[in-house]
Amino acid sequence: MQQVSPTQDRTQDNIFADVLENYKEICYNIENAKAKYRKSEDIVRLMAVTKTVDPDKINYAASLGVKLLGENRVQEFLSKKDQYDKDAEVHFIGHLQTNKVKYIINDVTLIQSVDSMKLAGEINRQAAKNGKTADILIEINIGDEASKSGVAAQEVMTLAKEISQLENVRVKGLMAIPPIGSGEEVFEKMNGIFLRMREEKIERVSMDILSMGMSGDYELAIKHGSNLVRIGTKLFGARKYMEG
Repeated sequence: MQQVSPTQDRTQDNIFADVLENYKEICYNIENAKAKYRKSEDIVRLMAVTKTVDPDKINYAASLGVKLLGENRVQEFLSKKDQYDKDAEVHFIGHLQTNKVKYIINDVTLIQSVDSMKLAGEINRQAAKNGKTADILIEINIGDEASKSGVAAQEVMTLAKEISQLENVRVKGLMAIPPIGSGEEVFEKMNGIFLRMREEKIERVSMDILSMGMSGDYELAIKHGSNLVRIGTKLFGARKYMEG
């Protein structure tokens, strides 16, 4: 985890003092969780979830070292992307409709929320059209919640094998949003699926990334194998909700 630069602009530090303090706390907690539960060489990436957050605030977080951003909504992303730190990497993490894939295919480095062959097929089509290979994660509905997207846990292996046949898509791992207040068994189950799929060694399915853990449970997620935590509220404060 990158340290806060001693030359950080003090005016911005004053304006976004809450973000600075939150960032320090999150970094401390991530390193502490790694020290307790993981190998010293393990890397855990911090993603700033940017839903409804102003670009200036996002760029301040980027200046502290949070260079990975998570976008939930296509329309919001398109309205903000040109204002972002040019060194920032963007993943799409929200529910993605097939008819909107074309709008983000060249602007995000990874799509985390793929939960069907239909969506994977459209990503493949748009990637081929643009002469690229798209990296994706398969989203699992690990809590079997009717209100959430994601493929059922028992169907993920089949979906991964189907997606592996697409020439312009690479599966880089798994993503999940465990139910609020989940016990350790849910996180352990998710990590177990991730490790079993890695052992399968499916072509174009590399299982490099386990994206799991948000503001309320990221330390527990790290304990159970997550190497990418998605944090919004804990970093930026309570969200201001937007129409649409």
